[in-house]
Amino acid sequence: MALTLYGIPESRAIRPLWTACELGLEFEHVPVPFEGGATRTPAFLDINPNGRIPALVDARDDGPVVVWESMACALYLARVHGVPDGASIAPASPREEAEALRWSFWTVNELERDALTVLMHRVAMPEARRRPELAEQAARRLAPPLAVLDAHLRGQRARGEAHLAAARFTVADLCVASVANWVRAAGMPLGPWPAVSEWLDGCMDRPAYRAARALARD
Repeated sequence: MALTLYGIPESRAIRPLWTACELGLEFEHVPVPFEGGATRTPAFLDINPNGRIPALVDARDDGPVVVWESMACALYLARVHGVPDGASIAPASPREEAEALRWSFWTVNELERDALTVLMHRVAMPEARRRPELAEQAARRLAPPLAVLDAHLRGQRARGEAHLAAARFTVADLCVASVANWVRAAGMPLGPWPAVSEWLDGCMDRPAYRAARALARD
């Protein structure tokens, strides 16, 4: 079997790349950028006809499995290649599986769009193209979901569990932290949500995250 991951760390592809590093998987990294037409070549469109990164191809004995969408890629790797032993990032119980699913979908629906808007219009885009009013509106909309996340983390801590789904770091944390980190990267203070800030510090300090970020772009 051979696993191939397409995308660059400076994109949503960080999620499957980070997952693979956490699981200690052997994989081929094809650093397809999101600019310059690389995702519009016939070869890449055969893998993902949407023309977006990330994508993965898992060449299994019964035929290749192709997965698109960053959260789906991360959850697939954890479920199919992880070991549900209560020690790795793979969910080890129905409860942990449910938490990974609900927090990943929650992140896409409640956090990602506004977090990306704040990041783009405060940091990532050329200054001439930034619209500060869009960043401010998005920052205000982020307050309620960040409060939800903070309350959950505080409740987890009260139960003796320091992470979203368990006492240990799991793929649920990875998926949510990969988006929440955009908020911090945009310079938005997390002071009103101290549990989020502390949890995020621990997530982003993991060796596997640093290894994924260090993957060469070419």
